Amino acid sequence: MEKKTKILIVEDEMVIAANISLQLTELGYEVTGIIPRGEDALIHLEDNKPDILLLDINLKGKLDGIETALVMQQTCNIPIIYLTANIDDAHFNRAKQTHPYGFISKPFKKLDLQRAIELTISQLQTQSLELKSAQKESTKPFILSDSIFVRHHNTMVKVSIEDILYIEAERNYCRIYSKAKEYLLVMTLKDLAEKLPPKHFLRVHRSFIVNLSQINEIATSHIVIQKKAIPISKSLKEELLNRLQTI
Repeated sequence: MEKKTKILIVEDEMVIAANISLQLTELGYEVTGIIPRGEDALIHLEDNKPDILLLDINLKGKLDGIETALVMQQTCNIPIIYLTANIDDAHFNRAKQTHPYGFISKPFKKLDLQRAIELTISQLQTQSLELKSAQKESTKPFILSDSIFVRHHNTMVKVSIEDILYIEAERNYCRIYSKAKEYLLVMTLKDLAEKLPPKHFLRVHRSFIVNLSQINEIATSHIVIQKKAIPISKSLKEELLNRLQTI
């Protein structure tokens, strides 16, 4: 029997949330809950991880949907589809920093919901295939003082340290984001962190290592590199600030 995709709904308009839940159930998905507040959703996610999060941007309460997503991404990486009645440029740019898989505008039709979910599942399947492909080509990277040699297709490619923006964990793999390309490594973030030259890199979160020289902005709970918002663990923020002073 095929495993059902689990979806959590975070929406404070309960009539809308109930309607979404009914439509998702009719489409064959498993709704794991309906939660009206972002702060309550974060507590729920500590022990219950859905496959997809349907998240209203304009939540009432202490946290709106985007703030909820930023906090969530400090500890886990669940695909997000935003729900919104209207979104201005400022909200859209904030939402974009959390790298959502899609937006659904209210009021929406059942087909809009269905397509957004199917596109997200398709992207997740593609990512899974990439990981399996990388696993077959499981050559460890060669890490030098000024560069890293990583496998890309059937060759080992030299990536300059100064060109690396940040590195993100993907389960037992890492994805290097450089100025030019992305590279998938068959290596955990923990193992990679131990081998990288500490002069240039710092692990700022359980899922991210950053190149200190590439940081563009520092906010309360995240930093920005090339328009990508990267969460910072509270325990590591002081170390980050200290390291930046020594560059």
